[in-house]
Amino acid sequence: MLSISLTMLPAAIINGLMYGAIYALVALGLTLIYGVLHIINFAHGAMLMLALYAAFFLFQLGQIDPYMSIFIVTPVAFVFGYLIYRYGIGVLSKGKDQNILLITLGLSIIIENSALFFFSGDQQTVSLSYGFEAFDLGFMYLSYPKVISFFAALLICALLWALMSLTDLGRAIRAVAKERQGARLVGINVEHIFAVTFGLGIACLGAAGCMMLPIFYVDPYTGNIFVLVAFTIVVLGGMGSVLGALLGGFIIGITESVGGLLLGESLGQIGISLIFILILIFKPTGLFGSKV
Repeated sequence: MLSISLTMLPAAIINGLMYGAIYALVALGLTLIYGVLHIINFAHGAMLMLALYAAFFLFQLGQIDPYMSIFIVTPVAFVFGYLIYRYGIGVLSKGKDQNILLITLGLSIIIENSALFFFSGDQQTVSLSYGFEAFDLGFMYLSYPKVISFFAALLICALLWALMSLTDLGRAIRAVAKERQGARLVGINVEHIFAVTFGLGIACLGAAGCMMLPIFYVDPYTGNIFVLVAFTIVVLGGMGSVLGALLGGFIIGITESVGGLLLGESLGQIGISLIFILILIFKPTGLFGSKV
């Protein structure tokens, strides 16, 4: 049994990398919002679920391929995130971080129960014409949707890194994350940057939802599963680190895949929990995090 598992190890690692890139994209939204606003968005999973449903209905009603719907869902998700923070969360919180946590928690409950009412609790998925086609690597078959999702996730991560590192907007976001009062003194509209950052975090979820739909299913509680994994990735990579989120996604994806191979699917999640505990004990700031 062990020898069979070891021969399948390369396939498990590659499979883990495929999923890890998507996990990283979900985690990027979480770490970006935390890095600037210094709060955890408890509605993250619910908003990921909305993105999945958006891609699902675009396919069902308009026959738009989920990968093409990225160009619709992602900008809509950004606008949704911007508006809900600028004219909702930001106003109601009155500048208090604890209020933001409670508001996003309440928002999560409202979104999930509304989805349950309108969409029912049935699991939904899509069937693509190329969904069962695959690349033959000799020792495994790699499906087209996984490969497309992997490279699309890497591209989006690279674009986000470029935005944060090479643009004036990125510099403003980093300035606000580092010292919001100093940023305000030099003329940066801090409230606008908060809303833009929240919008970018939700836009990451919009893209992730479109890439996940051909591989996973969607129901009103799907997002919660991935947010637990994403939170582990954020802690592993370091709060606020784009590179850390990507590397953490790969590590968690491989851990989950190899753990499922060696221990069985029901026990495969143990490795993720173990990594989470070890990071908290030995390196609480994560791989690329810095001490506050």
